[in-house]
Amino acid sequence: MATIQNIFLFVGFLVWIHIMALAADQKSTDMVNVKPGCNNEMKPVKIVNWINGKEDDFIVGLSAQFGAILPQQLNEKTKMPVVLSNPLDCCDASSRKLDGFAALCARGTCTFTEKASIAQRGGAKALLMVNDKDETNEMTCAQNETDVHITIPVVSIGKFVGDSLNKSLVDGSRVEVLLYAPVRPIIDFSVAFLWMMAVGTVACASLWSEIVEDDGNYNSPKTGEEKQGSEDETLDLSVKSAIMFVISASGFLVLLFFFMSSWFVLLLIVLFCIGGVEGMHTIIVSLIHSKWRHFGRKTFPMPLMGNVSYISFGVLILCIAFATFWVAYRRASYSWIGQDVLGISLMLTVLQVARLPNIMVASVLLCFAFVYDIFWVFLSPLIFHQSVMIAVARGDKSGGETIPMLLRIPRILDPWEGYDMIGFGDILFPGLLVAFTRRFDKANNKRKFSGYFPWLMIGYGSGLAFTYIGLYLMKGHGQPALLYLVPCTLGVTVVLGSVRGELKELWTNSPILSTLGNV
Repeated sequence: MATIQNIFLFVGFLVWIHIMALAADQKSTDMVNVKPGCNNEMKPVKIVNWINGKEDDFIVGLSAQFGAILPQQLNEKTKMPVVLSNPLDCCDASSRKLDGFAALCARGTCTFTEKASIAQRGGAKALLMVNDKDETNEMTCAQNETDVHITIPVVSIGKFVGDSLNKSLVDGSRVEVLLYAPVRPIIDFSVAFLWMMAVGTVACASLWSEIVEDDGNYNSPKTGEEKQGSEDETLDLSVKSAIMFVISASGFLVLLFFFMSSWFVLLLIVLFCIGGVEGMHTIIVSLIHSKWRHFGRKTFPMPLMGNVSYISFGVLILCIAFATFWVAYRRASYSWIGQDVLGISLMLTVLQVARLPNIMVASVLLCFAFVYDIFWVFLSPLIFHQSVMIAVARGDKSGGETIPMLLRIPRILDPWEGYDMIGFGDILFPGLLVAFTRRFDKANNKRKFSGYFPWLMIGYGSGLAFTYIGLYLMKGHGQPALLYLVPCTLGVTVVLGSVRGELKELWTNSPILSTLGNV
């Protein structure tokens, strides 16, 4: 089983890539208003586009600090054709007719306001400014510009989508766009479902042995020799391994930041599927044997694997088929279901394989993770000029592929669509502590609220809720979830242990606990 342990450890290593869902707080207007000057709030803009009359995927842009304020409602009457400016940087009067068109421009030597003024004088109805990177650019006024009178909407778009529009126009296609800035709701119901998935995963992992009634063995029923060896399948973390894990994770995150590519993400997808298949197989077989103790005992020999039960082999084939289907349709609108099933299965099994032996190791692991999360989200821009965690999570330079190490669910009420997400690390690392408290309670015959497990579940659920509250209060800026989860789990354990006079026992762990499985 060493190979399986290595797979879980490596996949667990990758879960440090936390992905935070971004939200935008927007005020709305019912019609386009002219607002001279440079006081506009820069807002996300939804650009619906048509190529030769066929609607394409919408483009996300960013409005400028100047120009017309876009409406919040979709209005087909405001659809306009697009034309390439000549020169393309819009720093001189265009030789092409701009009257009645949305001008497509590229970054050049003149300022954003100069581009907009030139396009406006040429009769353009809007200006689409293509950035030199695959992200939108904040278009502000120069310091010496105080009297700006731009009356057309000005929107920045990323290089990838801008080049795509450019190519369509060069090929002679008719391109039309419609610009508006819909309001994103403050709260979307999908957050509640995501919260329930995360909390439910931690609770099920902590109570798994009681669910399958297998006396602590996380895998399917085994023979006597197999049971003897199954105890070696659990991995007790140490202080040294916890420290090295965080240091290694930081190095791996930097590696992803500099060398992210589509093939790299595909490698992560393969590893994710391997872990997900193993997790699904373990869970399904365990549930089957928990209901039918003697079902599937008949085995047959397989090369390199020894004797394998027919039921185990059949379940494995189904799990592989499920993962293969998800990979093939991972970009479909319903692919989040398969990703969540594989992800939850993986995490349930990882939380059975890995365990914390005491609060001392938990404190080192979670405190280092706490600092890690804050540094790579908030402080890394001081060194790398952008948040490394958010850049990796966003999948920059990934060729359109997305990193799968997260749970996600579609936003139900959001006109921008998209997903609310939570990284595996925000479930696994607090989950290790919650699972430890469950084992501690059972070992010391603590029941209900006289123990630690119920309080830790409340703390984890509250910390996750605080994460989303912080996300909305910070207007969608990425939040390190462990900033809230560590105090609400480790902090609660330390305070409660101190009040009860059991902190020393928690810190070193009682002998009775070491004799129990990962219950």
